[in-house]
Amino acid sequence: MTTSIPHITEREIRQHVTYRQAMEVLREALRTDIDPSTDFPRQILEVGDGRQLLFMPSTSSRWTGTKLISVNPHNTARNLDRIQGFYLLMDAETTTPRALIDGAELTELRTAALSAAVADKLLPHDARRVVLWGYGAQARAHLLALKEIRPSFEHVVVTGRDQVKAEMFAANAVEHGWQARIGDAMAPEVAVPQADVIITVTGAQDPLFDGSQVRPGTLVLAIGSHNADHREVDSTLMANSTIIVEDRATALREAGDIVMAVEEGVLDPADLIELRDFFENPSIVRRDRPIVYKSVGMSWQDLVVAGEVYERVPQAGRR
Repeated sequence: MTTSIPHITEREIRQHVTYRQAMEVLREALRTDIDPSTDFPRQILEVGDGRQLLFMPSTSSRWTGTKLISVNPHNTARNLDRIQGFYLLMDAETTTPRALIDGAELTELRTAALSAAVADKLLPHDARRVVLWGYGAQARAHLLALKEIRPSFEHVVVTGRDQVKAEMFAANAVEHGWQARIGDAMAPEVAVPQADVIITVTGAQDPLFDGSQVRPGTLVLAIGSHNADHREVDSTLMANSTIIVEDRATALREAGDIVMAVEEGVLDPADLIELRDFFENPSIVRRDRPIVYKSVGMSWQDLVVAGEVYERVPQAGRR
């Protein structure tokens, strides 16, 4: 190669790609080009003290690429991003590198966009109330994505271990049009039964709330964990819910919320609904019980959205 690889920054992604655009390209990829069951498994290197390096390659008819990111649970206390890294996007036919893309922003975009794509098929048009566990980058991205598909959303209760950070996040949400409260002002046992959507985007190892309090029809977006021994939601909720996953085999390998519920005998793996089937026929989801979308994040999602980012960010904006 005689030219440098363009670098697409966080700012450029936010300027040129909307959550709805990412939603649409993800749904279309599942319909036409991507089978999650054949995706390359995520490679995780444990580097000590809870820190991980993740290597996530994937390929499609148009693109090939890989994401290399670090996950560091201690960075929150340092006021640093928990997830950092980059995505290398290549042409599928020639394998020529086309761009280096900010990995953290790409992860935020594709994760929240896919959650919003699920929510868009399930939520009433007048959905208003969100209960949110977490106050990091994915929390921000999920509120923005939900607001994009349902401008009717008004109320969010923000809960987390650090009250100061929860208060700061809530204050920022107010600036973006939300009526925000923190968990200390509205206890989870009050907020959860009222929620249209419950979002968990934490590094929790144990369940965050009592699943018996979730009413039928409520959508739970369980996003924060990709470890088989971690879970954000309890087996009571998993036993009583319709559960959507990106891919059954991946969920049974990586999603502790599901792995532990299966081990406890309250969940049959055959009952898991795969994302591809859900988008093809949303009516397969029962509305007379809670609905859980459990995501661990997969390599194909990064690839698809990275290609969309490359196509939408103007050439002049790359460096």
